[in-house]
Amino acid sequence: MIYAPEHTYTVYMKVCIMCGGEGTRLRPLTFERPKPCIPIVGLPSIQHLVSHLSNLGFREVIITLGYMGSVIEESLRDGSLFGVEITYVREETKLGTAGSVKNAQRYLEDGDFLVVGGDHVTDLNLLEFYRDHTRNRAPITIGLISIDEPGDYGIAEIDADFRIQRFKEKPSPGEIFSNLASTGIYACTSEIFDEIPSETKFDFARDLFPRLMEGGHPIRAWLARGNWTDVGNPLSLRHAERWKLQEIPYTSISGDLTMRAGQIQGPVQIGSSFSMGESSRIIGPVSIGAGTEIEDHVLIGPYTSIGEDCCIRSHAKVFSSSLYNRVTIGMNSTVSGSIIDNDSVIGDGCSLENDTVIGPRVVMEKGVVVHSRTRVWPEVEIPAGTVIREHLLNDEYEVRYDGS
Repeated sequence: MIYAPEHTYTVYMKVCIMCGGEGTRLRPLTFERPKPCIPIVGLPSIQHLVSHLSNLGFREVIITLGYMGSVIEESLRDGSLFGVEITYVREETKLGTAGSVKNAQRYLEDGDFLVVGGDHVTDLNLLEFYRDHTRNRAPITIGLISIDEPGDYGIAEIDADFRIQRFKEKPSPGEIFSNLASTGIYACTSEIFDEIPSETKFDFARDLFPRLMEGGHPIRAWLARGNWTDVGNPLSLRHAERWKLQEIPYTSISGDLTMRAGQIQGPVQIGSSFSMGESSRIIGPVSIGAGTEIEDHVLIGPYTSIGEDCCIRSHAKVFSSSLYNRVTIGMNSTVSGSIIDNDSVIGDGCSLENDTVIGPRVVMEKGVVVHSRTRVWPEVEIPAGTVIREHLLNDEYEVRYDGS
């Protein structure tokens, strides 16, 4: 005879998501939202992350908050819509990556847990990562991924048993001994809290890893396979959105659509109250929000995301770009590989070259040309015929765009 236990306890896998950074490297997109809330295919990026973790079975989520944390709370609420339970922990001062996790120790110290950055966009099998860690019992396991340009990341040298022999944070030329870069995703045991001081700035890569290695504690590696980025700059943000657009399985229309002699080649995801004029064409994968209007003879190329209530005027072309909400693109204008924030107006005959970022409420008059890798700060008005060759700042906002 089999006896059922008197009490059944459910143990959820835990994940700590760090959301404290200001996202200065993504300005002007982070003046009015934290980095984890930058839209990717119409949704805050952290919603994609929490959905992915939930699908893998991570049900207990602890989120450390700093810059504009209330916006993150509004985006996720209590987590019930994503099938998780969320606890928020605020940082009164900047504590660094390890320090922010230490600040949430009371919610994490009863077992193993995963640490993920709030700006991560990924399809990695983090359940496999977590299980690998629990089998091998090192204090911490670092998720590593092979990349072509590892100089902007921490890099690791490992042996055949996946133990880390050397680790170097952001190596200089001549110090890049490996192309295995840290994803900033860690699987941890509660032992690490003994090595992290309280109420002081302390980082995983710069401080904790050297301390563990000097103390003879093993650090293991897990080799990741799949897509991952930390959305650290506009180009990586565009790559992340491309991955998400590729996940659109087929053409879908939510609500009513008005179209005259146009062509949609899927997969295309279309919101309600969408209209498209004569002889316009959309080549997927593309996502278009509710209330957007596309006029006549417009071409929308693959890997483009257009938000709600936008207007693309006649003979305009948009290729591999992100248009947020209420953006207007003028007649005969071309937008290529660009990001345009809310309520900006691009005039007739303008050209936005690859890897340009336009902040919110920018107004460009007729015939403006924006050179590649150029950013325009919020609320800038640009006269007709201007050629923008360098970042165009607005002194009413902070002008720094390096750092976190």
